[in-house]
Amino acid sequence: MNRAATTKGQAAAGVLLPALPDDLRKQEPHAAVTEGQPLISILARERQALDRANARQGRTVRFYDDLTTRYGSRP
Repeated sequence: MNRAATTKGQAAAGVLLPALPDDLRKQEPHAAVTEGQPLISILARERQALDRANARQGRTVRFYDDLTTRYGSRP
């Protein structure tokens, strides 16, 4: 009976999850377009922005996967 009460209390208390790293909430802006600038340089900066966004998404997925490994997934 005590074990059941302990389990029920732990389930009701929930799980304290770690804070989401701040950089994972950041939105990546598009590269600025300046009139007269070569198109290739704008495209290069846009691709760099996309690389940063993809890297951040990878960190987000690893963070989430770490949580589900530690705490288990819920239906």
